[in-house]
Amino acid sequence: MPELPEVETIVRGLRAADNIIGKTIINSQVLWQRSLAVPLPLAFQQLIRGQQILSVDRRGKFIVIKLTSQTLLIHLRMSGDIFVEYGETNRNQKHDRVILDFEDGSRLAFNDTRKFGRVWLVDDPQSVFGKLGPEPLEASLTAKVFFEKLNRSNRQIKPLLLDQTFMAGMGNIYTDESLFISSIHPTTAANKLTFEKAALLLSAIREVLREGIKRNGASIDWVYRGGDFQNHFKVYQRDGEPCHRCGATLQRITIGQRGTHFCPQCQPEIS
Repeated sequence: MPELPEVETIVRGLRAADNIIGKTIINSQVLWQRSLAVPLPLAFQQLIRGQQILSVDRRGKFIVIKLTSQTLLIHLRMSGDIFVEYGETNRNQKHDRVILDFEDGSRLAFNDTRKFGRVWLVDDPQSVFGKLGPEPLEASLTAKVFFEKLNRSNRQIKPLLLDQTFMAGMGNIYTDESLFISSIHPTTAANKLTFEKAALLLSAIREVLREGIKRNGASIDWVYRGGDFQNHFKVYQRDGEPCHRCGATLQRITIGQRGTHFCPQCQPEIS
């Protein structure tokens, strides 16, 4: 599943290389009705026609496209991707689900092989992501605030960091990498972390996210494009290999139905 760096990479591409800001939507196609969360396809097509794209941003793992009078939200889920096309293209269009046609002849296609992704056209984005937690990179999430949030929960740290209501944007890759950098075992109860450990974890989270963004995300599946952060993983999907730090054999366990990678020596359990 695309995580914060992958989604941020797509958003930056839509703003820069593809430059869809300022374009007016003249038509839309809903090729898989269940890709639309709201509204119904006919209403979607009627409402979005004639609206202009004012900005493209990100909130957690959501792509946020501000239109003239509404907001288009896209969540890529497991296999979603966004393509902007100009004229003829050789891209496989079999899995296109929602298409927006622009006045200049180009189009935006939401492509989703596994059909888990969703699109919303709403008046108020808060109706969709109002319960999302803070952004990991925002300045208001200080070490003190982060520690206080952790201290209020006795959940294991790995599933807590994956909880989008706790903090928006984290996924399996960047959580495993952050916990390794901060030497925290993934089963550690959140409220057992000291302030110093909490501050170290927040710093590690920001370090791996910024590095992921710098490298355009990770290309570990056929749904990701162009990133090379996978070449710099310290623990993720490296189970059975030696730890770069201590040489111990990296392990994989399942926590909350999620594969979790860690070093048993660098990340000791807390009793």
